[in-house]
Amino acid sequence: MEINPEGSYAKLSNGMNLHYLEFNSDVDQVGTVIFIHGSGPGASGWSNFKNNVDAFSQMGYSTIVIDIPGYGQTSKPTDAIYSLDFFTQYLDEFLVHKNITQAILVGNSLGGAIAIGYALDHPDKVSHLILMATGGVEEREIYFATEGIQAMVKYPMGSPEFTKEVLGDLLKLLVFDPKHVTQELIDERWQILQIQNAQVLASMQIPNLTDRLQELSIPILGFWGYQDKFCPISGAHTIISHCNDARMNMLSQCGHWVMIEHSEYFNKQCIQFLRDN
Repeated sequence: MEINPEGSYAKLSNGMNLHYLEFNSDVDQVGTVIFIHGSGPGASGWSNFKNNVDAFSQMGYSTIVIDIPGYGQTSKPTDAIYSLDFFTQYLDEFLVHKNITQAILVGNSLGGAIAIGYALDHPDKVSHLILMATGGVEEREIYFATEGIQAMVKYPMGSPEFTKEVLGDLLKLLVFDPKHVTQELIDERWQILQIQNAQVLASMQIPNLTDRLQELSIPILGFWGYQDKFCPISGAHTIISHCNDARMNMLSQCGHWVMIEHSEYFNKQCIQFLRDN
């Protein structure tokens, strides 16, 4: 596939064109998996999950990788407030557009917060949650005090100071082993960064959902890297202590991107979890 493959577009409300890549949709599958990526300069669904979709598809799941509003090749309104409700509204519109009545949501970081928020608001539409270093389980000040977020907001997207070298250094904070930050990844994210705008980070409003986690009755699988520099590992304990049916994988020698740094392990654990639950 090309560096940033172009898939299909769902035309949603208020002119939102939501870009997505869909795999294994030609048969009635075991279930539908929606991959929801995290935030950051140049972020997209494909850059987050290109090492994972095949494993799910091969087990009979329909897999859909979306670019959330403000990211990837999806619309990026400059006048929107990128709140949790904003993201979940469009996720719901997308599921309706695709005639998906129930889905497995896989979310990393901001994508995890969106997955949790959606499951809380639409419990009948989500069968399982898979969360990797999820957001939405700490106060905003906690996240913005981390080394990773501090580096991410140092230079506004689109500013002359935000060079390709700066992007590469930022991506290395997302992983424990810098070997995962390849030139291909940098080029991929840089290409997307050219069409991003600063509004998505400047106006983002994601509440702390901790007090509502007990409302979730569906099975939850979590992953967290011990060396995560963006979402404190205390979030793993929050998920376990507040959710009714959750299990957590905590990995050493791992940063924010479990699904990239330990893709084979991540894929196997997810498939086994879905089989057993």
